[in-house]
Amino acid sequence: MTENGTKRQISKNTTYYGLLGLHPSASVIDIRRAYWELSKQYHPDTTELPATVATSKFQQINEAYATLSSPERRLSYDTKIGYSRFGVIQAPTDLNHPVRQPYDYSKSMYLDASDRPLSAGEIFVLFVLGLTLAGCVLVAIAVAVIRGDNIPTPVTQPQISHISQVSTPEQVKII
Repeated sequence: MTENGTKRQISKNTTYYGLLGLHPSASVIDIRRAYWELSKQYHPDTTELPATVATSKFQQINEAYATLSSPERRLSYDTKIGYSRFGVIQAPTDLNHPVRQPYDYSKSMYLDASDRPLSAGEIFVLFVLGLTLAGCVLVAIAVAVIRGDNIPTPVTQPQISHISQVSTPEQVKII
């Protein structure tokens, strides 16, 4: 607020949204994507900018992301800058046939694990986990072979060569 009681306009670049190059209605995914791109660009170890400029810009980007990635902090920040996520609901023109629009899950504040593909790091971890499992199976087989453990074979019934008028078991000739 200014001295005369009017609301002070905040320029786009002074807000966290402007710093990340986003609109206040941006989804969490858009915020994360913008942060990753800017953090790569301004990280002091990877940029060609002077160290003081890069560090300052990188800290601003981190502060913006920390605020906008937390739902509670983002709501508080939106209230502070005068942005409301809640619009006025208009009544449908034909009240006998209300208009129903499908919900757009990409604008959700919370991420669903099935919304995104696996990252390279997650694929690598799954690969290492698979190799570990295969290695354990091979070690177990190698230990069994070295110890000489054999798989028990089923006992077969002796073959009977000739049975002729068998009346008692003693008369059966076994080969």
